[in-house]
Amino acid sequence: MSALLNSINSPADLRKLNREDLSTLAAELRAFLVESVAKTGGHLASNLGVVELTIALHTIFNTPDDRIVWDVGHQTYPHKILTGRREAMTNLRQPNGIAGFPRRGESEYDTFGTGHSSTSISAALGMAIAAKQAGLERRSVAIIGDGAMTAGMAFEALNNAGDMDANLLVILNDNDMSISNNVGALNNYLARLLSGRFYDSVRRSGKKMLGGLPPVKEFAKRAEEHAKGMVLPGTLFEEFGFNYIGPIDGHDMPVLLDTLANIRDLKGMQFLHIVTQKGKGFEPAEDDPNKYHGVSKFDPCNGVSHATNVAKTYAQVFGDWLVDMAGADEKLIGITPAMCDGSGLNAFAEQFPSRYFDVGIAEQHALTFAAGMACDGLKPVVAIYSTFLQRAYDQLIHDVALQNLDVLFAIDRAGLVGADGPTHAGSFDLSFLRCIPNIVIMAPSDENECRQMLTTGYYYQGVAAVRYPRGSSRGASAGLVMDKKLDTLAIGKGKILRQLTNKNAKKVAILAFGSMLAPALQAALVLDATVANMRFVKPIDVDLIKQLAQTHDLIVTIEENALMGGAGAAVLEAMQTLNLPKPTLCLGLPDLFIEHGVHETMLAECGLDSIGIIASIQQKLKLV
Repeated sequence: MSALLNSINSPADLRKLNREDLSTLAAELRAFLVESVAKTGGHLASNLGVVELTIALHTIFNTPDDRIVWDVGHQTYPHKILTGRREAMTNLRQPNGIAGFPRRGESEYDTFGTGHSSTSISAALGMAIAAKQAGLERRSVAIIGDGAMTAGMAFEALNNAGDMDANLLVILNDNDMSISNNVGALNNYLARLLSGRFYDSVRRSGKKMLGGLPPVKEFAKRAEEHAKGMVLPGTLFEEFGFNYIGPIDGHDMPVLLDTLANIRDLKGMQFLHIVTQKGKGFEPAEDDPNKYHGVSKFDPCNGVSHATNVAKTYAQVFGDWLVDMAGADEKLIGITPAMCDGSGLNAFAEQFPSRYFDVGIAEQHALTFAAGMACDGLKPVVAIYSTFLQRAYDQLIHDVALQNLDVLFAIDRAGLVGADGPTHAGSFDLSFLRCIPNIVIMAPSDENECRQMLTTGYYYQGVAAVRYPRGSSRGASAGLVMDKKLDTLAIGKGKILRQLTNKNAKKVAILAFGSMLAPALQAALVLDATVANMRFVKPIDVDLIKQLAQTHDLIVTIEENALMGGAGAAVLEAMQTLNLPKPTLCLGLPDLFIEHGVHETMLAECGLDSIGIIASIQQKLKLV
């Protein structure tokens, strides 16, 4: 039953309800979330944990005039549902449907687009300063999780905020701990007390009165901090210049409403610490919140997934390889920035716990941490998503490549990623990696080649990167045989997999990179074209390019990466250096951010399926 929920079309409707109705609404919203995500897939556990908080925020604050900024955005489904997008949830993360993350173009309530972590405090602070400059009483609220709080950017923002005179509320959603009833009750009481006007006025007037007496002021400040520190863990945030409040039970609606109402009327920098439970209200997600972080379609009665794919993913292949290689070389170290499960490191972490390091959501630190290890003889393997490697670009250049350190990057989620959309698409790694000196870049066409490339990169004495797509290739589902050995490839050498047969027709050579080999081979059957599996983006196989350019009428490059600066550009540069003028067609991702959808359909829309490749080549042949 969703009688109350069905009556909520905007936060204005929330504000008409009494407190008992709001608690009932929370139960209805939680049930709706389970039913909805079961049909579409998406992020579940994190959303179930913020139901009460979302209702309370939109009830107390005057949204959308007051700005609410959600960190990462995994937890914004309740926010979307309560801000007029309840019916649109049937198309969540689907083609032409609403996004799984906040999008400014989607709703006026989505004040800041997110997808990566730890941006909320910076953005909300910027909005708070904008309100101050405009002389507005508008409030800015940042909601950040305990995981995202580990990133350096969050602390940079806190540090900067402490020096600002603006009205900002930071809410720390701490879902990695639990509080007992007794402690919770005490903390709830203290939070109401410390967020009240009386305490705030006493605190401010006391500091003002003692301001002319430096020794006394310092003593009073320390006494206040120590008094609060005895019962509250907020001393760190107080040092940043925030008034710390909490922790409180993030599922206690009356406490949330009271505390937020008090904080709304306070001036300056406020920090509210709430404790929630991931997966709240859905037993399978409560028992295993990591498993239900991001889910495919499932049975809402028992949480069992409808997914039937039995092929190993690239991430699982990487995980198997990591265990095998660690057994062969005790110097191997595995590093991940908070993506153990997603990157396939679970088995390695269990079997080699002393050689496994999850550094939290700290991509910059992960790379320099690896660089330090490499300096003293270890062999770090950094498992990182393509889109997250973007966040550590300076460290990649300055700390790793410039020093030519022996570090291997296993870059997952390269290319388009389907329902997660442009915030998570690995569309640019070939472009931003290729321009860096001292780096070998490989792109496997299937899982077995991925294993070979990882071994090649591991034994290479220097910086190496293997970029592979999300999920599994068609070859794996067709029964691809995996080599159990730790074999290597000749660096910088591609391989011709198909030769054209009609010597009298215009001769086409398709140079395929990584995941594009399969559709290239399909297209070649229709076109009777030569196909080369290029394997290496850097160093590019100049000899193979020369051979193909001299014996064919048209050179075609295909990659699942941005065209600008990508693998096709590398081929063009090589041909220019060799002084080989030859008609060339470069196919890849267009110069735009591609919206979420079904991966195969997205590729087709970019002209990167076999049909699109055939059409593009046939069109080009008319001009050759």
